[in-house]
Amino acid sequence: MPFQPRHHRPPIHRIVSQKIGTRLTKCLTECESGEEVIVLSVNAGYRAKTRLANLGIVPGVKLKKMKNAPFRGPIEIKVKGSSLVLGRGLASRIIVRCNNSCTY
Repeated sequence: MPFQPRHHRPPIHRIVSQKIGTRLTKCLTECESGEEVIVLSVNAGYRAKTRLANLGIVPGVKLKKMKNAPFRGPIEIKVKGSSLVLGRGLASRIIVRCNNSCTY
């Protein structure tokens, strides 16, 4: 039997999109450019949650993913009229719900 650490959690990038009713829940990095989504939760530590809250990214807020940088670079989003750029690691910790325009 292989060694398993006591506090083993699956990596955040392995969150699989799942259907909940007619809506789709996924991480922000999986969304298409130009898609409007609603933030459900932030799976990050205290400091990252605080930073995102200061930027206006809290559960319930609508945001629009503007574009992806090539080669797994940062992601540009628009929140409450302000354009922000987030690193892909931090963006992958933001769980969002798509509107009906989302394709699966």
